[in-house]
Amino acid sequence: MHSFGYRANALLTFSITILALMCAMASVSDNFNTPTTSAQVQVLNINWFQKQPNGNDEVSMTLNISADLQSLFTWNTKQVFVFLAAEYETPKNSLNQISLWDGIIPTKEHAKFWIHTSNKYRFIDQGSNLRGKEYNLTMHWHVMPKTGKMSADKIVMPGYRLPVEYR
Repeated sequence: MHSFGYRANALLTFSITILALMCAMASVSDNFNTPTTSAQVQVLNINWFQKQPNGNDEVSMTLNISADLQSLFTWNTKQVFVFLAAEYETPKNSLNQISLWDGIIPTKEHAKFWIHTSNKYRFIDQGSNLRGKEYNLTMHWHVMPKTGKMSADKIVMPGYRLPVEYR
């Protein structure tokens, strides 16, 4: 006859093994989800475009941001972190990224949204490289699962240009 401690150890080991197996299956099941996302950003107005006293360019703009990220949510999704970045090249750096807006989407019901806002974070270039500069707006997202590894993706929206003159 086995002792109580031996039986408890066997039951605990079996339970943890089953729990680990279920977590692994949950993580693997997310690989079968192929999301179809969409996003659109309109720059409605350049509120100001100025040179700061230290020589850096600064831009404030009004944006309409709309996106449908509902397909990112599965039964294993805890939340989605999403942000909009301006991306451009300068002679000094091949890629400059500036976060303009971000948010956390807690549920699938909130994953289809439309927002009218000005940039939440300052759009500043270290130098005077922004006049007449072409840039892309890129919507990035990071899916945070309940169990398993995080995944990330993005949608690049090209074809935006800043004014040639300061305002």
